[in-house]
Amino acid sequence: MRENADTRTRIQEIALKLFTEQGYEVTSLREIAEALGVTKAALYYHFKTKDDIIASLAENRVRAIEELIAWARSQPRTDETRDELIRRYSHDLHRGRHHEIMRFFERNQASLKNHPTMEKNRERMFELLTFLVDPEDPLPTQLRHSMALFALHASWFMLRGEEISDEERQAAALEVALDLARR
Repeated sequence: MRENADTRTRIQEIALKLFTEQGYEVTSLREIAEALGVTKAALYYHFKTKDDIIASLAENRVRAIEELIAWARSQPRTDETRDELIRRYSHDLHRGRHHEIMRFFERNQASLKNHPTMEKNRERMFELLTFLVDPEDPLPTQLRHSMALFALHASWFMLRGEEISDEERQAAALEVALDLARR
């Protein structure tokens, strides 16, 4: 069983790399199999289509957001809860391969715009935002609070220097996100 999980993870890693470098539309299952050094039949055992691979990559992300939503539902709507939600979201962004997946989504926006997995992810993100944004607040405040989450994402795209560690990137993004949410 462990070998199957390792193979599945390796397929996801190679597919993500190829989809990001070459583009989702032009990368074939055959190319993924070749890069792995396996037959197409071996790849099909784990994933029948490229869409199946995309769905598998997004599953963990959607699940993490759903867990954060469940946590937020059980909390009072306070400034402290909002800050903690942002901290938890930041922590989650830096686990696993999330930044690689976000880079893939960014580079393949046109191909994935109407993909069901992307739609589900968008829906969960908008639901998560409801715990940060009070509809009674002035529009600039609503926008600032919403932008707090996007500031956490932007750190992967805006702070690109190799001399910047992931910890520094995360700390800077968290500081900006909390500042936006507190104003």
